[in-house]
Amino acid sequence: MSTLKVGAIRGVSASSDAVTVANDGTCTANITNKPNRNLIINGDMQVAQRGTTSTTNGFGSVDRFPVFSQSTDEAPTHAQVDVSSGTTPYTSGFRKSLKITNGNQTSGAGGGDLIAISYPVEAQDLANSGWNYLSSSSFVTLSFYVKSSVAQNFYVMLRSEDGTQRAYVIETGSLSADTWTKITKTIPGNSGLQFDNNTGRGLLIEFVQFRGTDGTGSVTLNQWATYSSSARVPNMTSTWYTTNDATFEITGVQLEVGSVATDFEHTSFAQELLLCQRYYQEVGMSVQMAGGSSGSSAIGNVNVPIACAMRAAPTVASGITYHMWHGNNDGKNNNGTAMTVASYGTSIPQHSTALRGNVTGFSGVTDNRSGSVCANSGTVIKLTAEI
Repeated sequence: MSTLKVGAIRGVSASSDAVTVANDGTCTANITNKPNRNLIINGDMQVAQRGTTSTTNGFGSVDRFPVFSQSTDEAPTHAQVDVSSGTTPYTSGFRKSLKITNGNQTSGAGGGDLIAISYPVEAQDLANSGWNYLSSSSFVTLSFYVKSSVAQNFYVMLRSEDGTQRAYVIETGSLSADTWTKITKTIPGNSGLQFDNNTGRGLLIEFVQFRGTDGTGSVTLNQWATYSSSARVPNMTSTWYTTNDATFEITGVQLEVGSVATDFEHTSFAQELLLCQRYYQEVGMSVQMAGGSSGSSAIGNVNVPIACAMRAAPTVASGITYHMWHGNNDGKNNNGTAMTVASYGTSIPQHSTALRGNVTGFSGVTDNRSGSVCANSGTVIKLTAEI
């Protein structure tokens, strides 16, 4: 809050809701659109490093928004798609959305069936957000645009992950088919919530397209309660799920401290990409070895440059073949088969923009000889530090 003379805020009148005028002529500015207020990364679905379409269970298309399915007859497709011009999200500045196509669930809705979009929030982002989450008088507000090809109601579950798990369930209300609708829900704190100041998962937001009766039951909406895996959301209609190739789209996801939904905080693609790369990034593999084979003819130690510091020591995707050149050997040695990353945050500073990797599987390599390691032509190293 700032106190200043009336007229000092250019473009804001004394009668504006943005200012409160005192009798002495001073005013207090009530600034709600603060920068960095959105606790959701990639809420406008701009970034899709892994690809624009996937049937992978989990991460595969839009960054930070994995799509999970279980016991389906056909795996749903999730994709980054264009928002149609002339629609409300489009005129509000959104150009991309996350779209699920459910496939054909020919055997009907089973008790263990599931399709849902998740978003994991890092615990320290909540702990340092300014939300007094232990107080029922302090709030966060969740807002998003959603569209379904089938007219029905859907549920969203927020689940705290630290301490005793708590759940808060909201509903979209009955959506009109093929119509974008903005959903806004204000969520109070609760004395039972806990968010540790660390890099683990503090909150999971689950946008549920369908969950079978194994995970549904008697749930009171708009109220914190102890989480139950057998009653995560109320019993759901199966209409969307059993309609062949039904679709569900979402964009503009924002979670912010306060009891009012402010305009979505649009940021540049470059900013969102860098935030996403804290959790996942792809690196072209042509790096210099850091001291040869570390006393073993089967191991090559390498420094891998990365775009930004990652949340934790990343895992490296398998299926890549590595080659080593070193010393007076002009040709490549036998192929390496896997890379692991040394402990991140202890032996490697967590703010570092390089990782130390150990590539294993070589043979016939002279120990402690400098050289280089690279991956097969055209491949990239996929580093994952998702929550």
